[in-house]
Amino acid sequence: MIIDFHTHIFPPAFRNGRKGYFIEEPSFKLLYESPKSRLVGMRDLIANMDEEGIHKSVIFGFPWKTADNFRRHNDYIIESVQAEPNRLLGLCCFDPRSREAPNEADRCLKLGLLGVGELAIYDTGFSREIIAALKEIMEICSMNDVPILIHTNEPVGHGYPGKQPLFLGQIYDLIKAYPSNRIVLAHWGGGLLFYGLMKNEVRSLFKNVWFDTAASPFLYSNDIYSVSEQIVGSEKIIFGSDYPLIKPSRYFNEMETSGLSTQTLVKIKGINAARLLGPKIYSPNPI
Repeated sequence: MIIDFHTHIFPPAFRNGRKGYFIEEPSFKLLYESPKSRLVGMRDLIANMDEEGIHKSVIFGFPWKTADNFRRHNDYIIESVQAEPNRLLGLCCFDPRSREAPNEADRCLKLGLLGVGELAIYDTGFSREIIAALKEIMEICSMNDVPILIHTNEPVGHGYPGKQPLFLGQIYDLIKAYPSNRIVLAHWGGGLLFYGLMKNEVRSLFKNVWFDTAASPFLYSNDIYSVSEQIVGSEKIIFGSDYPLIKPSRYFNEMETSGLSTQTLVKIKGINAARLLGPKIYSPNPI
């Protein structure tokens, strides 16, 4: 079974009237002001899944600042999962600084979503105050035994819209603050995975941490796959395309030329995500 763990879809109101949200949602403007930044709907994703051979996709929205916006977007995620229950799995998303975020997480999990994410702070990064403010959300995830997906980015290299003023120490502080939560760090954890070579605390802390591959073709050579397998193990790597940013086939081509074994490829492409999402998703006999 091939599972794409990282895809974004938007309801028609946001797709067709994006400019109307720029004033009240500066982070949305930052990422989607350019007409080249695609906004797609559920049917677009399903069509691409069929073309690319993806069995299931994990879908989520955007960390809207305004509660009404993130509720509407999460409702669309819930409706999409209900419309395509055999193809789509959903996470709920919101600005983690919102006072309404814990209630929204609880509401969405009760309505069938399987976790929280992709949570992002595009203007400040994860300060100590924001990490502390995540406590109630993390408790809800822990109580429901669901994962949480966190946006990260590398602190060096070229700039691009949405690249946070983020330090690896902030990401490390976040996972250290919530060691019992199952946390997926998007975009290879911004490079934090390389510190898996360290002994004692870091290696122990990575016990409940996974790393997704979203945007990898834009950021790293295909050596990242074999190197990360050596550092954190094949069980900790989860395929995510960041669709519609990049099509899955581009990732698969890089994986195929990276020297990974067939067994490792099967884990990365789907088994690891299925196990993380729970017994309702995981099958010991992958397609």
